Amino acid sequence: MKIRVKVNGQLYESDVEPRTLLAYYLRDELKLTGTHIGCDTTSCGACTVLLDGKAVKSCTVFAVQADGREVLTVEGLEKDGEMHPLQKAFWEEHALQCGYCTPGMLMASYALLQENPAPTEEQIREGLSGNICRCTGYVNIVKAVKSAASKMATQESLEEVATSGTSTD
Repeated sequence: MKIRVKVNGQLYESDVEPRTLLAYYLRDELKLTGTHIGCDTTSCGACTVLLDGKAVKSCTVFAVQADGREVLTVEGLEKDGEMHPLQKAFWEEHALQCGYCTPGMLMASYALLQENPAPTEEQIREGLSGNICRCTGYVNIVKAVKSAASKMATQESLEEVATSGTSTD
Protein backbone atom coordinates (compact mmCIF):
# COMPACT_ATOMS: atom_id res chain seq x y z
CA MET A 1 0.00 0.00 0.00
CA LYS A 2 1.41 3.41 -0.96
CA ILE A 3 1.68 6.03 1.76
CA ARG A 4 2.91 9.63 1.84
CA VAL A 5 4.11 10.76 5.24
CA LYS A 6 5.93 13.90 6.30
CA VAL A 7 8.48 12.92 8.94
CA ASN A 8 10.51 15.60 10.70
CA GLY A 9 9.60 18.01 7.89
CA GLN A 10 10.63 15.71 5.04
CA LEU A 11 8.07 14.04 2.76
CA TYR A 12 8.44 10.28 2.22
CA GLU A 13 6.52 8.07 -0.20
CA SER A 14 6.70 4.37 0.50
CA ASP A 15 5.08 1.05 -0.26
CA VAL A 16 4.26 -0.67 3.03
CA GLU A 17 2.48 -3.82 4.10
CA PRO A 18 -0.89 -2.79 5.59
CA ARG A 19 0.04 -4.39 8.91
CA THR A 20 3.38 -2.57 9.26
CA LEU A 21 3.49 -0.66 12.51
CA LEU A 22 4.60 2.97 12.45
CA ALA A 23 7.51 2.25 14.82
CA TYR A 24 8.89 -0.38 12.46
CA TYR A 25 8.28 1.84 9.42
CA LEU A 26 10.27 4.66 11.04
CA ARG A 27 13.09 2.39 12.16
CA ASP A 28 13.36 -0.11 9.30
CA GLU A 29 12.20 1.85 6.25
CA LEU A 30 13.33 5.39 7.13
CA LYS A 31 16.28 4.36 9.34
CA LEU A 32 15.14 6.70 12.12
CA THR A 33 16.26 4.46 14.94
CA GLY A 34 15.77 7.02 17.70
CA THR A 35 12.26 5.67 18.15
CA HIS A 36 12.72 2.68 20.42
CA ILE A 37 10.51 -0.36 20.70
CA GLY A 38 10.25 -1.63 24.24
CA CYS A 39 7.10 -3.66 24.69
CA ASP A 40 4.99 -3.69 21.49
CA THR A 41 1.91 -3.28 23.68
CA THR A 42 1.81 0.50 24.45
CA SER A 43 2.84 -0.19 28.04
CA CYS A 44 6.27 1.44 28.15
CA GLY A 45 6.08 4.49 25.86
CA ALA A 46 9.61 4.12 24.45
CA CYS A 47 8.14 4.37 20.95
CA THR A 48 6.29 7.66 21.53
CA VAL A 49 6.24 10.02 18.54
CA LEU A 50 3.99 12.91 17.60
CA LEU A 51 1.38 12.29 14.92
CA ASP A 52 -0.12 15.59 13.78
CA GLY A 53 1.12 17.10 17.03
CA LYS A 54 -0.38 14.48 19.34
CA ALA A 55 1.74 11.97 21.24
CA VAL A 56 1.07 8.41 20.10
CA LYS A 57 2.72 5.12 20.85
CA SER A 58 3.94 4.14 17.43
CA CYS A 59 4.10 0.43 18.29
CA THR A 60 0.32 0.25 18.00
CA VAL A 61 -0.28 2.66 15.11
CA PHE A 62 -0.19 1.24 11.60
CA ALA A 63 2.04 3.08 9.14
CA VAL A 64 -0.95 3.38 6.80
CA GLN A 65 -2.72 5.40 9.51
CA ALA A 66 0.02 8.01 9.10
CA ASP A 67 -0.72 8.41 5.39
CA GLY A 68 -1.12 12.10 4.57
CA ARG A 69 -0.10 13.14 8.07
CA GLU A 70 2.95 14.55 9.86
CA VAL A 71 5.18 12.64 12.24
CA LEU A 72 7.76 14.13 14.56
CA THR A 73 10.37 11.77 16.00
CA VAL A 74 13.13 12.43 18.50
CA GLU A 75 15.49 13.06 15.57
CA GLY A 76 13.28 16.00 14.57
CA LEU A 77 13.74 17.86 17.85
CA GLU A 78 17.21 19.23 17.16
CA LYS A 79 17.48 22.14 14.74
CA ASP A 80 20.57 23.16 12.80
CA GLY A 81 22.76 20.87 14.90
CA GLU A 82 21.49 22.34 18.17
CA MET A 83 19.76 20.17 20.73
CA HIS A 84 16.23 21.13 21.66
CA PRO A 85 15.96 22.71 25.15
CA LEU A 86 14.34 19.47 26.35
CA GLN A 87 17.30 17.44 25.14
CA LYS A 88 19.71 19.86 26.80
CA ALA A 89 17.73 19.74 30.04
CA PHE A 90 17.70 15.92 30.07
CA TRP A 91 21.49 16.07 29.69
CA GLU A 92 22.01 18.76 32.31
CA GLU A 93 19.65 17.27 34.89
CA HIS A 94 20.96 13.70 34.43
CA ALA A 95 17.48 12.54 33.44
CA LEU A 96 18.66 9.31 31.90
CA GLN A 97 20.68 6.30 32.76
CA CYS A 98 20.50 3.56 30.14
CA GLY A 99 18.63 5.92 27.81
CA TYR A 100 16.22 3.37 26.42
CA CYS A 101 13.12 5.28 27.51
CA THR A 102 14.60 8.71 26.74
CA PRO A 103 13.25 9.20 23.19
CA GLY A 104 9.74 8.40 24.38
CA MET A 105 10.14 10.59 27.46
CA LEU A 106 11.38 13.46 25.30
CA MET A 107 8.49 13.19 22.87
CA ALA A 108 5.87 12.87 25.61
CA SER A 109 7.46 15.89 27.34
CA TYR A 110 7.50 17.85 24.09
CA ALA A 111 3.79 17.15 23.58
CA LEU A 112 3.08 18.14 27.18
CA LEU A 113 4.94 21.46 26.85
CA GLN A 114 3.14 22.23 23.57
CA GLU A 115 -0.17 21.99 25.45
CA ASN A 116 1.01 23.41 28.76
CA PRO A 117 4.19 25.51 28.60
CA ALA A 118 4.40 25.90 32.39
CA PRO A 119 3.31 22.62 33.95
CA THR A 120 3.43 21.89 37.65
CA GLU A 121 5.32 18.87 38.93
CA GLU A 122 2.02 17.02 39.28
CA GLN A 123 1.05 17.87 35.69
CA ILE A 124 4.44 16.67 34.43
CA ARG A 125 4.06 13.39 36.29
CA GLU A 126 0.54 12.98 34.89
CA GLY A 127 1.75 13.91 31.38
CA LEU A 128 4.49 11.28 31.50
CA SER A 129 2.39 8.62 33.20
CA GLY A 130 2.25 6.46 30.06
CA ASN A 131 6.03 6.30 29.83
CA ILE A 132 8.09 3.97 31.97
CA CYS A 133 11.70 4.44 33.08
CA ARG A 134 13.16 1.40 34.71
CA CYS A 135 16.51 2.94 35.69
CA THR A 136 16.45 6.45 37.13
CA GLY A 137 13.11 6.88 38.71
CA TYR A 138 11.37 10.03 37.72
CA VAL A 139 12.83 12.78 39.91
CA ASN A 140 15.46 13.94 37.42
CA ILE A 141 13.13 13.51 34.46
CA VAL A 142 10.58 15.81 36.11
CA LYS A 143 13.38 18.29 36.98
CA ALA A 144 14.50 18.25 33.34
CA VAL A 145 11.00 18.98 32.03
CA LYS A 146 10.60 21.87 34.51
CA SER A 147 14.02 23.22 33.54
CA ALA A 148 13.23 23.00 29.84
CA ALA A 149 9.87 24.71 30.35
CA SER A 150 11.61 27.57 32.15
CA LYS A 151 14.30 27.93 29.48
CA MET A 152 11.77 27.78 26.66
CA ALA A 153 9.68 30.51 28.33
CA THR A 154 12.76 32.71 28.71
CA GLN A 155 13.78 32.05 25.11
CA GLU A 156 10.29 32.98 23.87
CA SER A 157 10.38 36.21 25.90
CA LEU A 158 13.76 37.13 24.42
CA GLU A 159 12.51 36.38 20.90
CA GLU A 160 9.42 38.55 21.47
CA VAL A 161 11.62 41.42 22.66
CA ALA A 162 13.93 40.99 19.67
CA THR A 163 11.08 41.04 17.15
CA SER A 164 9.30 43.99 18.79
CA GLY A 165 12.50 46.01 18.96
CA THR A 166 11.93 46.94 22.58
CA SER A 167 14.36 46.55 25.39
CA THR A 168 13.75 44.92 28.74
CA ASP A 169 15.90 47.59 30.44
